[in-house]
Amino acid sequence: MAYEKQRHLMVEYQLRMRGIRDERVLGAMGKVQRHLFVDARLQDQAYDDCALPIGEGQTISQPYMVALMTELLELKGDEKVLEIGSGSGYQTAVLSMLASEVFTVERIKTLAEKAKILLNKLNYTNVHVTVSDGTMGLPEHAPYDGIIVTAGAPDLPQQYTEQLKGNGRLVIPVGSRFSQVLYQIKKTPSGLKKTVSTPCVFVPLIGKDGWDEKEAC
Repeated sequence: MAYEKQRHLMVEYQLRMRGIRDERVLGAMGKVQRHLFVDARLQDQAYDDCALPIGEGQTISQPYMVALMTELLELKGDEKVLEIGSGSGYQTAVLSMLASEVFTVERIKTLAEKAKILLNKLNYTNVHVTVSDGTMGLPEHAPYDGIIVTAGAPDLPQQYTEQLKGNGRLVIPVGSRFSQVLYQIKKTPSGLKKTVSTPCVFVPLIGKDGWDEKEAC
C-alpha cells in the first residue's frame, strides 16, 4: 500500500503537474511497480524524481523523463514499438501497457537477462528482449510505429529513421557525452519533421553508430 500511495503521488505531482497530459501514459505510470525494477536497497527511493543506478554503469531514468518520452511517441494502443536500451525493463513495462508489441534491445547481456526474467515474471507478455548493438536498431522486425532511445546519441543514426513506418515517431536524446537535447522526429511524406522537446542528460549510446565505449568512459 505504501508503494501504491507513492506511485499516486508521483503521477500527480511529478507528472501531471509538470505537464504530462496523456491519460494513458499517466495510467500506465500509476500501475507499473517501479520499485521492482531497482535494486532492493534503493526501493525506498524508487518513486523519487530522479534517475537511479541499476548496475553496469547504467541508470533507470527519472519518472518524469520516462513519461515525457513515452508521451512523445503518441501511442494509441495498436502500435509496434522498438526500444533501444532495455536497462532494468521499467520503460519497457510502461510501453508494454500502451502498445501492441514491444521489441527492446540491450547491449549488456546481464541487464537484458535480468530484465527479461522480471518482465516475464510480471506477465508483460507482449515484450521481446534482444541482446545486440542498439545503434543498429532491429531491422528484422521493422518497420516500427515508434522508436524510443534511452541513451544519448552523438548524432541521429540513419538506421532508426529507415526502420520507422510512414508517420512513425522517433524519440531520441542527441548531443554531447554529458548534455543532450530530446527530439521527437516524425517521418512524414515530405521528410523528417524534428521537434525539440527539452534539454536532458542520458548515459551514452554505445555502439557502431554511437559513442565508442572508451570515449564514453
